[in-house]
Amino acid sequence: MCQHRPECPSAESADREAAVPLACHPEQGWSLLCNGVLVFEDTGELLPDGQVIAPHRALAAA
Repeated sequence: MCQHRPECPSAESADREAAVPLACHPEQGWSLLCNGVLVFEDTGELLPDGQVIAPHRALAAA
C-alpha cells in the first residue's frame, strides 16, 4: 500500500504508527496511515486484517 521511499513500516511492525498519515479527521478522532492502520485519538488501532489493538496511552503520573 505504501508508495514512499524508504517504505513506511508495515501494519505488522512494532513501529507501525510511524507510517505517513493519508487522511486525518481530528474532529472524528481518527487517522488513516499509508500502511492501512486506523489510529484513534485514544491510541487504539484497527489493523487492516481487522485486529484491534487496545489503547496504550501512558498513564498520568500520580
